[in-house]
Formats: sequence, C-alpha cells, structure tokens
Amino acid sequence: MRFTGIICPAVSPFTADGKIYTEGVRNLIEFLQRNEVNGLFVCGTYGLGPAMSLSERKRIAELSVEYASGKMDVIVHVGSPNIDMALELAKHAEDIGADAVASTPPFYYKYDEDAVRRFFKKLIEKVNLPVFVYNIPPRVGYGVTPKIIGEIADDGAIGIKDTSGDIILFYQFMMFVKKHDFRFLVGTERLLLPAMVAGGHGCVAGLANAFPEIVIDFYKLLREKKYNDAAKKQFLIIELRELMYSVPNIPATHAVLKLRSVDVGYPKFPHRPLSDDELEKLKVELEKKGFLKI
Repeated sequence: MRFTGIICPAVSPFTADGKIYTEGVRNLIEFLQRNEVNGLFVCGTYGLGPAMSLSERKRIAELSVEYASGKMDVIVHVGSPNIDMALELAKHAEDIGADAVASTPPFYYKYDEDAVRRFFKKLIEKVNLPVFVYNIPPRVGYGVTPKIIGEIADDGAIGIKDTSGDIILFYQFMMFVKKHDFRFLVGTERLLLPAMVAGGHGCVAGLANAFPEIVIDFYKLLREKKYNDAAKKQFLIIELRELMYSVPNIPATHAVLKLRSVDVGYPKFPHRPLSDDELEKLKVELEKKGFLKI
C-alpha cells in the first residue's frame, strides 16, 4: 500500500543568511533513503511550511520530489488560512510530480464543520492528487471531529495525519470512516504502538529526521507483531523524544543531524541554532543514554 510505514516530516534546510540550502535537502533525503524511510511529509510543522513564503514552499517541494527520485512517497503540505493559496500550492505539487498533498483546516479563525468540509471538498475537487487531512489542533486552534472526517472521506480524501496526541480520538476516526482504503497515519511516534495494534497504517514521525533507524526498527517490530519487544522500543522512543524536546526541538534536529555528519544547515529565521550550552547538554544526555555515538 502507498502512504504507509514511517513517513518523515522533513526539516527544511536553510543557510545562515536565510536562503534555501539545496545540498541540505539532498543530504537529508539521501540519509533517510539509506535508512529505509518510506516517505516524506514536506513543509509541515517540522518543515516550517507555514513560516515560509509561497516561493520557498514551492522550492522545497520541488527539491524534495527531485531528490526522492520516485523511491519515497512525497506528501506536500499545502495548508493555509487562504483557500486560493492552498490550491496554488496543491496544483504546483501536482505539476512537479508529488504523490499527494495534505492540508490542515484553515487556521486563525475557528471555522464550523460545514466550512471545514467545504474547504477540503474544494481542494479534493480541484487537484488530481490524493488529499490528506492534517489534524493538529494545537497549531490550528481547533480540531476536526470524527463525524467530519467520515464526511470528508466520503468526499474523496485518501487519509488523515492525526497529530492530536489523543489515541481515543484516533480510534474514533477509524470508527467513523467507512472507506476501505483510507490511510490512518498517527502524527507522533509516541503513539505508534497503540495506533498500529488497532489497524493504523503508519506514522509521520518527527524523530525519523535525526534517528530514522530507531523508528524504522520500531515499525518493523510492529509489522512482525513482536509486541513485547515493540513495547520496550516504544518506551525508549518516548524517552528519546523527551530529550529532543528538552531544548528547542527543530533546531535540535538540525544540530543532531550535523553531529551525525548530515549537514542540513539551519532552520528558517526566526528559529535559531542551539546555543553552545544547549547543544552540549543535549549531546551529553544523548551519549549517556546510548542514542548518540560520536
């Protein structure tokens, strides 16, 4: 099945002076391919899509499709509070050969269910690519309900990336959707075990940027139904994620990749590189726990 397994919400590499770092995109994708990551989720939260200009989002999408070279599914996040901007990004993703698009509901204003459904229905009708719903209430300001996901699935959506952090809600999405080929992707590796046991199809895992081999090993244990070993790995992944979030997590991802000899430059301004003290603290803790071997 397409759009399953471990999908990396790829960070977007920039130079110190704020330009897109082309080689950084290549470096990251080659690193992920070597570690058997199944797909890319481009210009999402880790990729800082909403913080970028329209042209920057398009360029990151173009480079991602080019370097993935048909070896990985590429889902381009096109979410915007403006439907015309979302449609422009979606049509661009179609033109460059992306495999799917995803969108949050329109943000800033709190829209009712009818408005959310009309937003996604227009996106589905206007683009000839599979469309994912990206549910991330802390960023959008509100979440989608199981009822509306069932309706959007009937309208033609292919799947959901649920980053609510609520496993019961994830289960309710599965209960309300009747479409047999709908993809249920959990948006955090913290919940991959219960998501997969219930029939989920995979995870858009932020840790897959810096530690893809750990997340891939975890997914393989789940596919093989080795649940005792998978439970131990789930706890380890939660511990690792807490370490990465003990400092600003997106700059931490860039920094750890550099420690692993994968140069992805810098996150987009106003994000900043880790301070020397933050980097040393993170490095010491990762080494002490055995996550990082220099």
